Amino acid sequence: MIKIPKAEELFEAAVHMGHSVGRLHPKMKPYVHSLKNNVHWIDLEKTREALEKVAKFIEKIITQNGQILFVGTKAIAQKIIKKYAEETGMPYVIERWLGGTLTNFSTISTLIKKMKRMEEEKAKGDWKKYTKREQLDLERELKRLNFYVGGMKNLEKLPEAIYIVDLVKEKTVVREAQKAKIKSIGLADANADPTSVNYPIPANDDASKAVEMITKFVADVIKANK
Repeated sequence: MIKIPKAEELFEAAVHMGHSVGRLHPKMKPYVHSLKNNVHWIDLEKTREALEKVAKFIEKIITQNGQILFVGTKAIAQKIIKKYAEETGMPYVIERWLGGTLTNFSTISTLIKKMKRMEEEKAKGDWKKYTKREQLDLERELKRLNFYVGGMKNLEKLPEAIYIVDLVKEKTVVREAQKAKIKSIGLADANADPTSVNYPIPANDDASKAVEMITKFVADVIKANK
């Protein structure tokens, strides 16, 4: 079992910093420790308890060769999500979420296959038979596909679980996971509904250090069980 970060470590990464009074989601009240300078502080012991549950859940998924789709399209999360998803060999989305990714996966699968086919054709030199204008059009199309589904290249079926940074921003992702009955793990900041995911992690999702610490923990658990 991977070591759960200490409360002091979580505090140093600003995991405890929530939102101002007016932005508190009613369902996050059980996870709030106190109110300081008009900002709700998240109870870090609750965060640690959540991480322990998440670790057990991830262990079960990975030991059964399951995949976890990492999602984080907000600016501070993009590099972090990409880094740890690639380290663990997991699929990810850091640009725009395509509606229907989970609920209409056959369409997404078609795009992934098209992208792979185009990459293979380009690598083999098949594009040389086209005019420069046609090659330019192919390059643009490949770039577009990479933008949308490049991170999901190794996703051949629906993932067994999904890890989400920012439940408010990624509300479409949350809804799709619910509809597709895919288990979800998500950073639940003070303004989010923690009941919208199966495994909420009460944590600040606006500070890069906080997002990195939690995402690294998720990645470490995956690597330890591969």
